[in-house]
Amino acid sequence: MYIHINRQILFYEKTGEGHPLLLLHGNGEDHTIFDALVPLLAQTHTVYAIDSRGHGASNPTEDYSYPAMAEDIAQLITSLEIQSPILYGFSDGGIIGILLALNYPGLVGRLIISGANLNPHGMKRAFVHKIKQHYKKSGSLLDRMMLEEPNIDPSMLSNITIPVLVLAGEHDIIKLSHTKLIAKEIANAQLKIIPDEDHGSYIIHSDKLYPYIQDFIF
Repeated sequence: MYIHINRQILFYEKTGEGHPLLLLHGNGEDHTIFDALVPLLAQTHTVYAIDSRGHGASNPTEDYSYPAMAEDIAQLITSLEIQSPILYGFSDGGIIGILLALNYPGLVGRLIISGANLNPHGMKRAFVHKIKQHYKKSGSLLDRMMLEEPNIDPSMLSNITIPVLVLAGEHDIIKLSHTKLIAKEIANAQLKIIPDEDHGSYIIHSDKLYPYIQDFIF
């Protein structure tokens, strides 16, 4: 399905019945990374698996920023009249989730994030170097966004009052100290570090995330 919002055309797939649950992928990916997870979640929830602006089947764009992408999702929720959804965001999707909880209070009922960062310094140095090298070769606007954004003040996280689950892999590209900082600054946050997993190994084309989501939302 397609929706025209915020000067963008976004694609999403809607599956299942029950309380709404939104899935947001990471940088350079699309909703199909959740192909193993959606059938399980759709047994109890109406699942909206969304392609972010410029990704997947959504229209191409050269206008990338995390605040703009958060505005996209806020307008999608409002336009589709989705009431108090649970939102899961992976990597860039997690950043979008944080911005939604901060800038649109009351729009999301529960938030689950994994592998998210508040600023580029939250990423491990080796990964930042890898992005820089790729950006030099490709000029990718998505690479540039990761190198320059987000810029979320940790002290602002105390304004998030909904329940939040903060996840990261044991071998994530996000610094463990940074993930712990996010969980510490959000009053109603739970923190879980997934043993033996990296940034996306338990998420991309995997159902390993399912029990963590289920334990949090039921």
